[in-house]
Amino acid sequence: MAPRFARCLVPGLFSATTGNITDSCFSLQRKGTSVARNLTQLELLIELEDVAARNVDRHLSMAKDWHPHDYVPWEQGRNFASMGGIDWAPEQSALNEVAKAAMITNLLTEDNLPSYHREIAENFSQDGAWGTWVGRWTAEENRHGIVMRDYLVVTRGVDPVALENARMIHMTNGYSAMSVVDEKAGAFDVRDTSGAGFLYSVAYVTFQELATRVSHRNTGRACDDPIADRMLARIAADENLHMIFYRNLCAAALDLAPDQTMEAIATIVAGFQMPGAGMPGWRRNGVLMAKHGIYDLRQHLEEVLLPVLRKWDIFERTDFGPRGEQARDDLAAFLDRLRQDVVRFEEQRDRSLARAKQRQLV
Repeated sequence: MAPRFARCLVPGLFSATTGNITDSCFSLQRKGTSVARNLTQLELLIELEDVAARNVDRHLSMAKDWHPHDYVPWEQGRNFASMGGIDWAPEQSALNEVAKAAMITNLLTEDNLPSYHREIAENFSQDGAWGTWVGRWTAEENRHGIVMRDYLVVTRGVDPVALENARMIHMTNGYSAMSVVDEKAGAFDVRDTSGAGFLYSVAYVTFQELATRVSHRNTGRACDDPIADRMLARIAADENLHMIFYRNLCAAALDLAPDQTMEAIATIVAGFQMPGAGMPGWRRNGVLMAKHGIYDLRQHLEEVLLPVLRKWDIFERTDFGPRGEQARDDLAAFLDRLRQDVVRFEEQRDRSLARAKQRQLV
C-alpha cells in the first residue's frame, strides 16, 4: 500500500533558508485569500506541504513499477575486445544519424541526475512528503539512464567509448538551471529579490519534464526500432507523471503567492534551456534534433509552454497585483517574440532540408 501523508506541518521541518531545524506550525493563508508579500522558502514549504503530500500519494497510486532489464534485447549482446570480442565500429549501429544524436543527448541528460537531485533537494526539503518525493523522483529518474545505456551498449547503437567520455565531461561540469536563469536575468541572482528558490525550481522542472517527455517520445519513433520505441515510451510516461506533480505544486503556489510565483514563471520561461545544454556535441546534436522533429521551437511553444500556461490559467487570472501583472505582460511579449522565431526557424529549416534533398538528387 502506498504511504499516506496526513496534513501535519512536520515537526523538524528543515529550513532551506536558514539551515536550522524548526518546530514552527503556522499558517499565512486561508482558502480564498493570498499573501501580498514575498514568502520565504520555509513559509512556502510549510504552506504547500499538504499539497505535496496529496500529490505524492497521487503519484504513487498512478506510477507503474517497471524493470530496466525487461526493455533490453540481451540476445543481441556480445563481448568487446577486452573480453575477447571486437570493439565498436560505425557499421555495427542500426540507428540513423538523427536517432544517434537524440539518443546520446537524451542519455547524457539523464546521466546528470546528481545535479538535478542536488538542486531539487536544496530547494525542497528532506523531511515529510517533500523528502519522500525527492527520493522517489530520483530513484525513478535513475532507471532512465540505466535502461538507455544498456540498450545502446547491447545493440552497439553508438560508440560506447565516446559515450563514456562525454558522460565524464558532462557530469563533471554539472548543470544548474538556476545559474542559467540568473545569467539571462542580468548576471545577478533573481532569487535574492524573491526570497524563494523553490518557486524557480518548481517552475523550471514543470516545463523541463514535459520537454523531456516530448524529446523521448519522438526519439523512440526516430529509432525505427520497436524495442527502442517501447523503451522510450515507458520513460516518457514517467516524465509525464513527474511533470504533473510539479505542475500541481506550481499551481498551488500561484494561488498562495500569485505575484511572487508569476515572476518566477516569467523568468524561467524567458531563460529556459534544456538541461543538456553545454554537453559535448550539444550544438550539432541539437540542430539535428530540431531539423528532424525530435524537439524544435514549435514543439517547445505549442507542446510544452502553452499547455502548461493554459493549465495554470495564466492569462485569465484576476488575482495578480502590479508585480504579477508586469510579469505576465513580460511573459506575453516573450511568447509573441517566440512565435516569430518559430516562423523564421521553420523557414530556414525548410530551405536547408530542400537544399540537402536537391544535393542527393544531383
